[in-house]
Amino acid sequence: MDEIELLKLTPGELVDRGICPTCLNRKYPGAIYGDLTDKMLYADDDIECFFVGNPRAKGHMCISTIEHYQDLSEAPDRINEKIVRFARQFMIILREVYQCERVYLCSMCDGPVNHYHVQLIPRYGFEKRGSQNFVKPRTDYAFEEARFHLVRERIAAYAKAVSE
Repeated sequence: MDEIELLKLTPGELVDRGICPTCLNRKYPGAIYGDLTDKMLYADDDIECFFVGNPRAKGHMCISTIEHYQDLSEAPDRINEKIVRFARQFMIILREVYQCERVYLCSMCDGPVNHYHVQLIPRYGFEKRGSQNFVKPRTDYAFEEARFHLVRERIAAYAKAVSE
């Protein structure tokens, strides 16, 4: 199967074939995950941060490495440290902007091949605490322009401050 035919497969089908859908999506921008313009919050040479296209909660986002690593154990310390720093800052921002009670961090880079990423999943006061929040039903992403720009502006200010 050539790469053009592979683009017709789902991310799960690609992973089952040993192909990283994130890397294929980078080679053919948007071919797997579609246009991320209304989801992309921050990107640099190491990481990209975006709202999830099929979130488990409003404000559900992902931090992914640019270079392919299977998981935290393969990534260099400087990348892991950067992800943790950005995750912490995003947790603060998401609690403020979305008025959620807590933000859970998880990483499930599962399957024969995957692309290292962490997910930040908000939990709201009306929801029960606990691990069931990691498997809540997924919903359609709803672009909220004001919140999107606020989160993006705050993380850009953070990134600028830590680079100085």
